[in-house]
Formats: sequence, C-alpha cells, structure tokens
Amino acid sequence: MNAIEFPWLTAIILLPLVAALAIPLIPDKEGTTIRWYALGVAFADFALMIYAFWYKYDFQSSRLQLVENYPWIPELGLHWAVGVDGLSMPLLLLTGLINTLAIFAAWKVTTKPRLFYGLMLAMYSAQLGVFIAQDLLLFFLMWEIELVPVYLLISIWGGQNRRYAATKFILYTAAASIFILIAGFALVFSGDTFTFDMAALGMKEYPKTLELLVYAGFLIAFGVKLPIFPLHTWLPDAHGEASAPGSMILAGVLLKMGGYALIRFNVEMLPNAHVTFAPVLAILGVVNIVYGACCAFAQTNLKRRLAYSSIAHMGFVLIGIASYTELGISGAVLQMVSHGLIAASLFFLSGVTYDRTHTLMMDKMGGMAKVMPKTFALFTIGSMASLALPGMSGFVGELMVFLGIATSDVYSSSFKIVVVLLSAVGVILTPIYLLSMLRQVFYGEQSEELHLDAVISDVKPREIFITACLLLPIIGIGFYPKLATQTYDVKAVELAAHARQVLPVVAHQQPSSLYSRIFSAPTLANSQVESSINISE
Repeated sequence: MNAIEFPWLTAIILLPLVAALAIPLIPDKEGTTIRWYALGVAFADFALMIYAFWYKYDFQSSRLQLVENYPWIPELGLHWAVGVDGLSMPLLLLTGLINTLAIFAAWKVTTKPRLFYGLMLAMYSAQLGVFIAQDLLLFFLMWEIELVPVYLLISIWGGQNRRYAATKFILYTAAASIFILIAGFALVFSGDTFTFDMAALGMKEYPKTLELLVYAGFLIAFGVKLPIFPLHTWLPDAHGEASAPGSMILAGVLLKMGGYALIRFNVEMLPNAHVTFAPVLAILGVVNIVYGACCAFAQTNLKRRLAYSSIAHMGFVLIGIASYTELGISGAVLQMVSHGLIAASLFFLSGVTYDRTHTLMMDKMGGMAKVMPKTFALFTIGSMASLALPGMSGFVGELMVFLGIATSDVYSSSFKIVVVLLSAVGVILTPIYLLSMLRQVFYGEQSEELHLDAVISDVKPREIFITACLLLPIIGIGFYPKLATQTYDVKAVELAAHARQVLPVVAHQQPSSLYSRIFSAPTLANSQVESSINISE
C-alpha cells in the first residue's frame, strides 16, 4: 500500500473501538455527556464511510478496493488485511446507519450508561470488521468479539427472562463459531501453501470430500446467525427479551452477517461444493419462509411475531444464493439490505409501543390508534414494507429472488415450480399475520389496564426522526431500486459467473448423481460439457 494513502478502512473499524475505550475517562454522572459522545462517534464513523466510498470507491469494479495489508502477528501468519467490494460495501453502510440510529434510540438508558454505550460502540466496531476483514483469522476474531457485547446488552438491559435468552444466544453462536474455526483451519492447512488470506484460500484446489465437509461446517456456523431452520430457536428468545436498540441491531445487522458469510465463503470460496448444496439451500429457504410465517401467525408477543417474520424473510436470501443467476444473487443482497431497514424500523416501533404500554402481549393492547395515530401510521408503513407492498424495498427484493430462481436453467421445471409455489404460500401468510398484528394492537377492544387516555402519549420528534431515517430509504429503493443495486451489480454478475463456471465440469463428472436426476442440473451441460471436454483434450 502507498505510504501516503490514508488507511480508510482501518480508521472506520477502529474509531468506535478506540472511542469506547475512552468512555471511562469522560466526566459525567448522569450519562448525558456520554450518550451525546457515543452518538457523535457513531455518526462520525458513518460519515467517514460515506465520504470514503463516495470519493474512493469505484462502483464499476468488482475487485477488492481500499485494500490494506499489514503484518500483525507474523509468527501466526496473521495479517491486518481489509478491503471492500460490492458484496460488503452496502452492508457496511447498512451497519453504520442502523448502529447510529440504535444509539440514538437508546436515549433513555440510565442504567450503567458508560457500560451500555461502550458495548454499543465496541459491537459496532466488530460488526464492521466482519464485513471488511480479508484475513480468515481476522474475520474469526471480529466474529467472536461481536458476540460478547450482544450477550451483555441482552443479559443486563433485557426483559424479565433476559438471562435465559442471553445464555441461549451465546451458547448457540459460540458453538457455531467452533465450526468456523475447524472448517477454516481445514482450508488453511490444505495443500502445500499455508495462508489465512481469503482470496488465496479461494484460489486453492481442495479434495472433493474436504470441500463438502468444509461447506457443511460453514453452513452450520453461518446458518445459526442467519438463522436457518432448525438452528433458529435462539432468535425469538433474544428478540423477545432484548431492548429496542438491541433488537434493531440483531435484526438489522447480525442476521445479515450470516447471509454475507454464506456468499463470501460458501459460494465464492467453495463453488464446487456449492453445486451439491445449492438445492439444499433452496429447500431450507422454502422451509424458513413457510415455517417462519406459520410460527409468526401463532405468536401473541409482538416482538416474537416480528422475530419469526425475520426468519421467514431471510429464507428469500437462501433461495437467491441458490439460484445461480445474477438476478437471484442481486435479489439476495437487496433482500438483506431491505430487511435490515424494515426490521430495524418495526423493532424500534415495538419498543416505542412497549415504552407506553409496558407490555408486548398483543391481547393486552388494543384501541391504541386513537391516542397514538402517528405511531399507528409509522407502524403501518413499516408493516406494508414487510409484506412486500409494491413501491417498497421488500417487494423489489422478493420479486428479484422469485425471478432469479424461476429463470434459472440449473434446476428442473418441477423443482422451480415447487420452490416458487411454496414460497408464495409464505408471501400470502405474511400480510395475514402483519395485518392481524396491527388490528390487535391499534384496534379491537381497549384494555382496561392501559388507561389509554390518561397515560399513553404519541410518538415524539426524536422517535419520528429515527423511524423516518429507516422508512425513507425503504420507499426510495422501492421506487428506484438502482439506489441500492448499483453498489453491487458488478459484483453480483461476477459471483454468478464464478459459481456457474464449475457446473459443466461437475455435470460431466457426475452425470448420474442424485442431484442430476432430481434437479436436472445443469441444463446447460448438453452444450458446454462437450466444449469443456474438447478444450481439456
């Protein structure tokens, strides 16, 4: 790297962490100065991202940019290697926006404010590191560092069953991390070269059995975070007990780390194994959509209903990843960005509702539209976006995934029809459970315990601002999707091409495999397999 070039990505990662370490030195008894300080740091880091990407990032290039590589612990082969491309850049901006708004949403935190805001900034830094890291060991360290603040934020500032939810979260995610470590070291020690560089690992050739086992290990590890059925059970408990800022980050950023890692590792680094596992991902995506929607409909707790809704919506990410089409992969990335914005807004508004009613049980609410008309309007807009109303980002993301899998020439027509029809069942159930949620909370019979007219106030200007910052890009992307897609279009094309280039070879090597018989994969093999054989000869 040029010595005079400013280390943009290092500054973006370390700014929140260094600022968090300085919090104990700030003189402040009531927490007022600390919360302004934390908000200022988060906003400054977000502004730094926007500046760096606006002036230093080339949207027409799919390669890694703003690359930095410094020896960190040479004895272990560990490098501080960071870089961004079209896959990580939009998720970085999403992380910056949601973390900044989550800190602003935590304005009323009075219990241990130094610890709270310090953990928020440290978690912010680790999340950025996950999306930027280009060294496998550095990626793992950032992935692990992020777990501790989340655990403490739930266990200290959560609800009544916060310790159970926090313990369940840390057990699931820490156990999943073991699979990252084992699978990662299997890649590192394979072959004649020893390296933690992710680009170099992606260019290695691995034995077929090893690649399948490593893919399965990564799928389990990242599937917990996504989450994929049946590794999802920590999520409803965590959301049900986390505070509103914690839920915003859980749904808006943490789940996207799983989707990002699946594309970065499983698709980009292990394309041969992806041929075998792609239909499994599509099936798991359908299960997520239908199962999540059915479970959401059965919930009486507001945040648990939204949590199961998140599980359902992340199923579209799996289908997009499995599609082998540019449109499907682009839809998967857009679905992650869209769902991050939508889920953060809904969980924030559920926190606003809880602050007024002190309950999350929908059967104990009702009739709140009369005294909270602005909250009702904002909640309705967020719900319409979640149920994929045309003109909202959710509609564009889900439509791209549907078209991506439907137009894929990798799967048989019968398989694609089943995937699309079953996914459509989840799409039909979504407005049912979301609209019934609005009816139970804002209409219906008034609960005598709430004392609506005497106690409850409508949404405040600060809360309107936070919600508007999330809803405006949702509507903007809905009407003009290029606002988001132009940041990663070139990368989506490269990913699809990279995944598809191994299909003819695999089809020739395994013409009678179970995959080929059931899914007719790939249909392009008839013409391209022969050409690939001739070239090799």
